Amino acid sequence: MTKTIYKICPEPMWRQAERNGIFEGAPVDLADGFIHFSTAEQVVETATKHFAGQDNLLLVAIAAERLGPALKYEVSRGGALFPHLFAPLETKTAKWVRPLPLKADGTHDFPELEA
Repeated sequence: MTKTIYKICPEPMWRQAERNGIFEGAPVDLADGFIHFSTAEQVVETATKHFAGQDNLLLVAIAAERLGPALKYEVSRGGALFPHLFAPLETKTAKWVRPLPLKADGTHDFPELEA
């Protein structure tokens, strides 16, 4: 499976999680009972579908193998397998955290992604 997975997160929410050492999830994650992630191939569409026009976002890259058996790939949008974490995320597991700014056309300006 994928080596690097991604979480799009409002910056204040992630910074608070960093202070706590644990990210419990965004409201949608808490409602669904798992933390939603995307692969490199899925994350741009995720941004378009769920974060259109939103600024002050961060893109968090996570090494999937560090999450253990709590990470499961499940069928979601369009029948694709999406990574879902059924546990809180320790913020120290992040490979990197980068801003996800808006471009002039209103889409997000992604850094280079790792598969």
